[in-house]
Amino acid sequence: MAPQKTIPPAAWAGLFAMGGLWGCSFLSVAILIRELPVFWIVAGRVSIAALVLWSYVLIKGFPLPAFSRYLWRFILVGCLTSAVPFLLISWAQHHIPSGLAGILNASTAIFGVLFAALIFADEKLGVRKGTGVLLGVMGIVIIIGLEALRSFDLTSLGQLAMIGATMCYGLSNCVGRILLSDLRPEVAAAGMLTGASLFALPAAFLVDGPPPLALLPETWGALLYLAVMSTSLTYIIYYKVIQLAGAGNTSLTTLIVAPVSIALGALVLGESLSLQAYLGFGLIALGLLVIDGRVLSRLRGQNPA
Repeated sequence: MAPQKTIPPAAWAGLFAMGGLWGCSFLSVAILIRELPVFWIVAGRVSIAALVLWSYVLIKGFPLPAFSRYLWRFILVGCLTSAVPFLLISWAQHHIPSGLAGILNASTAIFGVLFAALIFADEKLGVRKGTGVLLGVMGIVIIIGLEALRSFDLTSLGQLAMIGATMCYGLSNCVGRILLSDLRPEVAAAGMLTGASLFALPAAFLVDGPPPLALLPETWGALLYLAVMSTSLTYIIYYKVIQLAGAGNTSLTTLIVAPVSIALGALVLGESLSLQAYLGFGLIALGLLVIDGRVLSRLRGQNPA
């Protein structure tokens, strides 16, 4: 049996960093929706992020890939990782409750682990990892509230769009590991976002026409945060974590995103957290400890598998 991928401390730091940066993106999107159409939010996000990352790659002097060989890879991974799920989620949130969207988004971790277990010999789905993922998802459900599940209906196009987005995320981790793992993380992220831009920009012009440029300062600030911090920086971390911990483990960052967004709502918007939110945080923490396995193994006096 192939040695299984584990989550080293550096990868855990990356998972929490990604969760925080992506969790903060909800505030940016809330501002952007006031002035920008959904397609231009996505196109602006991935295009600015690609320009920032290519500038960084050129300044650092990293070796560039052969674009004739990698262009189709960049487009495929970019669509799966960014363009398509960003569009599906943005559209879905116009048609389903945000709580239900958050619950469905957490299923990215489930799809990520399942796809990785099917594709990679070193990411098999064991009892411990499966138990940890389920505990984390239960925590998300408790935080958002079980009442959101009452409106769950797979015939709803919004819900199907959200599920489609999480499947894209889960599959993109595996495809990115296969097609781009031989590149530096910064180059892989820049190329993937370029591929996403090649899809998103024509779609935005086709659906919404030319981009509106007379935006409020806070709108530009929100777009820049979304592009630079929540996309450029996050995807550099993303590819490093894939190299360290594998595709399935990387998808676990989605279990951190929802609690961060809820906590920001309390701090920035004055929303209060209920007892069930703290219980949910506890379950997520327990799930992450179970997935990591080191604490349980030390309690048993064994090495984590």
